[in-house]
Amino acid sequence: MRETDTRTDLSAPLDRPHVIVVGGGITGLAAAHRLLDRGARVTVLEASDRLGGKLHAGSIEGVRVDLGAESMLARRPEAVALAREVGLAGALQPPATATASLWNRGTLCPMPKGHVMGVPGDASALAGVLSEAGLRRIGEDRSLAPTEVGEDVAVGEYVAARVGREVVDRLVEPLLGGVYAGDAYRLSMRMAVPQLYEAALRHASLLDGVRDIQAKAAARQQVGPVFMGIVGGVGQLPLAVAESVRARGGEIVLGAGVSEVRHVGGSFPQPAPSRKSATPSALRAVSSSAGRADPGAVDQAWRVVAGGRVFEGDAVVLAVPAPHAARLLEADAPGAAAELHTVEYASMALMTLAFRKEDVDLPEGSGFLVPPIDGHTIKASTFASQKWGWIAEEDPGLVVLRTSVGRYGETEILQRGDDELIEVSRRDLREAVGLGAAPVATRVTRWDDGLPQYPVGHHARVARIREHVGKLPGLAVCGAAYDGVGIPACIASAYAAVDQLGGDRSGMDQLSVNPVQSLHGGGGE
Repeated sequence: MRETDTRTDLSAPLDRPHVIVVGGGITGLAAAHRLLDRGARVTVLEASDRLGGKLHAGSIEGVRVDLGAESMLARRPEAVALAREVGLAGALQPPATATASLWNRGTLCPMPKGHVMGVPGDASALAGVLSEAGLRRIGEDRSLAPTEVGEDVAVGEYVAARVGREVVDRLVEPLLGGVYAGDAYRLSMRMAVPQLYEAALRHASLLDGVRDIQAKAAARQQVGPVFMGIVGGVGQLPLAVAESVRARGGEIVLGAGVSEVRHVGGSFPQPAPSRKSATPSALRAVSSSAGRADPGAVDQAWRVVAGGRVFEGDAVVLAVPAPHAARLLEADAPGAAAELHTVEYASMALMTLAFRKEDVDLPEGSGFLVPPIDGHTIKASTFASQKWGWIAEEDPGLVVLRTSVGRYGETEILQRGDDELIEVSRRDLREAVGLGAAPVATRVTRWDDGLPQYPVGHHARVARIREHVGKLPGLAVCGAAYDGVGIPACIASAYAAVDQLGGDRSGMDQLSVNPVQSLHGGGGE
């Protein structure tokens, strides 16, 4: 039996727009939260039986842990501010240690300082990580002719051309691999490390460009932690946002896989620009009564089919991965769908291991990264109990570690069973830090096609997608496929999409000019 829902609150005024958000990850939930701020009625449709997407709160041996992303950039405002808005201010907690290592040529060495995503301002910053030949090669940068970057360039190719492949293979690759699970030699510098791209446009020398970035960062005098966690895990954030959405009248439907999104109205005009600080009337241009002779008539513009139900609304926000968005837009926005079908993804797996404290003697710090050139299987390990104070406090006798595997193009390792992935992790941990003890508990979490890839030219692809989407009134797209994979980036993408529905394009324009996925606070996460 099909059921038609025309609004989530039957007592609400008819001139309040009803917006349907497809996707219950942090992007979709942030969009719903923003929509309620703007005075809309909201329905969130999530295909799975849980909310949060890649923010997943779980536990091991009775200790709460993250089974997905574990931290958020604190020097971008979006994630920390949202956490505070939904009642998590007291739970925000910085890492107990910010010291990390690099498992380089079989030895753990301190992660170098004085670099931007692995690129130094001076060769001496990488002493002890690179060979003597690699250090000398960095010094050649200022004597080389300028390297053309054009509209975009691969991070690895540009950095290798300026300061040598050893910098890419030993530092840039492991740093970018931990964020994007990507290949530095095909990742877009404009999208993945926007500060370096801007510096490359202004400076012939990469070293001079990095020094310029560092000088500007020092002038800003940013204080406080770079990253922030949440007691119990950042997986608590989407749950708290969902609670806030429900408390304010929003509807969230789980197990509602969306099979169809169709534009069936279109009688309302494009909205006029409005200020970001607009009142709830900012979305009135996509309200149920906009452009109608009879404000009480049911002539809603969008029909969404999910879980055997039909939902009707005035606008739709698609906050789902690119392949799903492509399928839903094939009928009404074939140009956008064609572009979305070309977005590639990388898969990864996280192994969480718990040990008795008396069996473990870890080095200090939050963990280590692994250059793929050395041939090891894991790409990183986090000493979770040392990084997050609340984990150690919940069970002082337990030590929790995380390892990860999977980069773009790596498929064989992810086809192995859970037990084999645990054994691979234990083997590499034994070699890296001498950890030979048997864990008392393990968990494997797989994120199939979890991270969108940003190859050269991805910014132009996103612009084309949004141009196609913009031809349909009352439709917006947002999420990791467009504006960055970090939590602040996803939230910023959601906010910009909602504001665009209300006629305010400033957030979207700002994202186009200044992507927010950098790890160093100047551009985001």
